[in-house]
Amino acid sequence: MKLPRYVQAWVDGRDGRAYYYLRRRGFPRVRLPGLPWSPSFMAAYEAALAGPRTAIGGGRIKPGSVAAVVAEYLDSQQFFGSKSAGTQRMRRGILERFRAAYGERPFALLPAEWIEALLDAKPPHAARSWLVTLRSLCQFAVKRGWLRADPTANIKQRSIKGDGYHTWTEDEIAQFEAHHPVGTKPRLALALLLYTAQRRGDIVKIGR
Repeated sequence: MKLPRYVQAWVDGRDGRAYYYLRRRGFPRVRLPGLPWSPSFMAAYEAALAGPRTAIGGGRIKPGSVAAVVAEYLDSQQFFGSKSAGTQRMRRGILERFRAAYGERPFALLPAEWIEALLDAKPPHAARSWLVTLRSLCQFAVKRGWLRADPTANIKQRSIKGDGYHTWTEDEIAQFEAHHPVGTKPRLALALLLYTAQRRGDIVKIGR
C-alpha cells in the first residue's frame, strides 16, 4: 500500500509491529496512530501537516541530555506507548515541563537529592504524579544505558493525609435529585454510583 506523502514506516524487530511517522525537513517528527488511510490515521496526519516548524536549533539536542532522553522515552512503546491515553497525557505534560526547564542538563548528573528537592517543592498529589513519571523515565534511561542506576529507586511517595470525603445524607441526596431531574447527566451519574456501589473507575466502563 502506498503511504501518504511524507509518511515513513518503521518495523520493530522485536515484535514485528509497524509504526508510522510523518517526517518533513524543518518540522518535528510526529508518530501517527492506527493504519495508513484509516480515519484516525488521516485525522492525525492532517493535524501534523498543519503543525508548526521546528524552531531554529531545536533539532540540535545533545546526546545524553534530559531533552534527548525524554524524546527517546516518548518514542518508546514499552515505557510510554503501551500506557493508556490518560496516562500518556499526564506523563507527557509532566515531561514537557521537565524538558523545558532542564533539557540542557546531562541526564546522568541528576542526583537523587536533586529529584527529591524537586518533588518536595510540589503539592502532595502533584508530587506523586511526578515521581511515578520520573521513575518510569529513569528506568527507561537505565535500560538504554544513559544511567547506571535509577536515582528514584529509594524515593518513597509522600503520604497524603486528610479527613476523607463527607458521606451524603438522605436529605442531601434528595436535594441533589430535586435539582437534577431524571434524564440529566448528573442524575444518571448519581444513580449509577449510588445504586450499583461500583468504583468510579468501573462506572465509566459501564455501557448501555
